[in-house]
Amino acid sequence: MAKKQYAYYPGCSSQKGASASNFSTSLDVMCDKLGVQLNEIPDWNCCGASIGYAEGGELPRLAIGARNLALAEQNLPGQDMVSGCPACWLASRETADRLNAHGNLMSETNEALKEVGLNFKGSVKPRHMVEVMVEDIGFEAMKQAVVKPLQGLKIAGYVGCQTNRPFGIAGESFENPQYLDKMIEAVGAEAVAKFDQKVTCCGGALAFSEPEKAQKQIRSIIESAYDHGAEMIVTPCQLCQANVEVYQSEINKKQGTKFAMPVVYYSELMSVAYGGNAKQSGLDGHIIQPKKLQDIAK
Repeated sequence: MAKKQYAYYPGCSSQKGASASNFSTSLDVMCDKLGVQLNEIPDWNCCGASIGYAEGGELPRLAIGARNLALAEQNLPGQDMVSGCPACWLASRETADRLNAHGNLMSETNEALKEVGLNFKGSVKPRHMVEVMVEDIGFEAMKQAVVKPLQGLKIAGYVGCQTNRPFGIAGESFENPQYLDKMIEAVGAEAVAKFDQKVTCCGGALAFSEPEKAQKQIRSIIESAYDHGAEMIVTPCQLCQANVEVYQSEINKKQGTKFAMPVVYYSELMSVAYGGNAKQSGLDGHIIQPKKLQDIAK
């Protein structure tokens, strides 16, 4: 059967050696088992999700995003542009929507892109990888690909705020989305009920500028997972994964807690369920080792 083809935008954090490189590693196994082929966009650049707002102005930020979209149109015509990172997805989606809605912005942006020999036509559709999983693959196909059911694992599905807004998954609730829980259940694990921090912000960039506020958010997320019997947290967001995992030791040091909650990507969970070993599934890239998942992956 022919694989479903997508123009793939990796984003900065998923590059080799970057903070979310284990996401990229596990994505390869997951996509192969589900009949998805991600065709990397050549010569892509940072989406500008963070630095693009720092005094750079509107046009430079839109041009940064439009360059990736134009490269996808030129090199991989007819393929949706898929991002694994929610911040990249939101930045790309905003750029496409705004330029398609405002002709003057489209003209100004294409004037800038002309300097590098590109022109954005507005035909490519930016999507998040989870959209592809839910809307194009479906929960039943996710379930059928399982060769190592993750039975006995109790998992808190932490969506975070970026993957859930302002567009979200078709037909889903913004306050209590169910798709991540369904993905967890598709691979045989148990999604803990009533995890009340499912869409809470992890603090994002406040981890640097206002660490006390960010760590208060992170503590609430972790405590809720523990309170509801979870053994690990699963998320679709690179920033959420990093913040909630990395800052547990800092919270422990400051507040006398003893948090040691593994935080993994949904792609790692599914890679293991689809037969990937610990290395193929990116499980060696964690500060807090997901030991129960590693045991299944052996």
